[in-house]
Amino acid sequence: MATLNQHRVYIPSNARANHYLLAEITPNDSFYSSFNSINCCYERIARQLFAACDEYELHNVHILANDKLPVVRFHDESYQLETNKQMLIFYNPRYHEAHKLYYSTDTQSKKVRLLFLATGDDIRANSAVFHKKVQKVLTVMQEQLFIDQPQFKVRDHQHLTYDLFAKNKGNKETYGYKLRSLYPRYQNRQCEIPINHAEMTYTTFSIPVSRAIKTQFQTLINNGDYDQFYNYFLDSFKRCCELNKLTHGALIANGAKPIVRNSKVDINEGNEELQKLSFDIDSDKTQLKCFYDEQRLVETIHFVIAAANHNKQEIGYGKFMNQVEKTIFQLCDELNISKERQDLTVRFFQHISYPF
Repeated sequence: MATLNQHRVYIPSNARANHYLLAEITPNDSFYSSFNSINCCYERIARQLFAACDEYELHNVHILANDKLPVVRFHDESYQLETNKQMLIFYNPRYHEAHKLYYSTDTQSKKVRLLFLATGDDIRANSAVFHKKVQKVLTVMQEQLFIDQPQFKVRDHQHLTYDLFAKNKGNKETYGYKLRSLYPRYQNRQCEIPINHAEMTYTTFSIPVSRAIKTQFQTLINNGDYDQFYNYFLDSFKRCCELNKLTHGALIANGAKPIVRNSKVDINEGNEELQKLSFDIDSDKTQLKCFYDEQRLVETIHFVIAAANHNKQEIGYGKFMNQVEKTIFQLCDELNISKERQDLTVRFFQHISYPF
């Protein structure tokens, strides 16, 4: 029983689950030229897609033809925000439904992104059913509209979000998760994923640069050179990761938010909004990355801990998440963060991607 328990992570019962699929396609010029205008093209895609989604009961679907990366988050109110690089979509899967099209008038986008958001209850339990429905819709789109076009690149994103300090605030109820890998989960539920696929499993958390932290580190902050300040966090983060045998991670303190990719698929790059992190999960070598601006004091320091293949257990990622939680607790203890007064949001991500 003790061995089994170390492969389960006990997460607060009020944790929020999200699941969405992003299907990207890069149509060639002949596709666009077959329509009277770019606007007509996008409207036709929308009509065809939303009709197929109605047939297969996919109730929250968005088309992004504006070359912006979608970021999906839980919220009790449904709304969308656009920045120069991102499309922020907030929704509650239990209540919110939408079929929406976003595009820049008379502008041909590099990619067309189809975003399918899971709805209803028991999001994780029904993930394979949802994935199969999306595959059927994409097949319809390929047969009826995207004929002789490049394949879709499908990315399946699932995450659990919770406050690591929930127990300290009186929320004692937890649920034990084994956090099985997506590929065997889907195979067991007759959801076919190609052998040629890539997976990423990782956790993110953030520490606000609060008034208490500014006071604690005022000697490092007051001179306006924040190199020593960020290096203190980096050294502490590295030390806590090493103690818990975690080898792949990153600290981001340059104003950008992290997005994580498998190095088989993408390389490190960034802009003013997003910092793309690429990890070689096949390697056992330590990969602890750091991106900060020594001339700028950010409001929030972001951290990422990625699971390498040696963290992957047949039973699941429960042991990995226990190691992650210990790492975060140790880091927070060093910073004297109040567990009763401050939330520390942890997001556990599982991604699988493949050509379709």
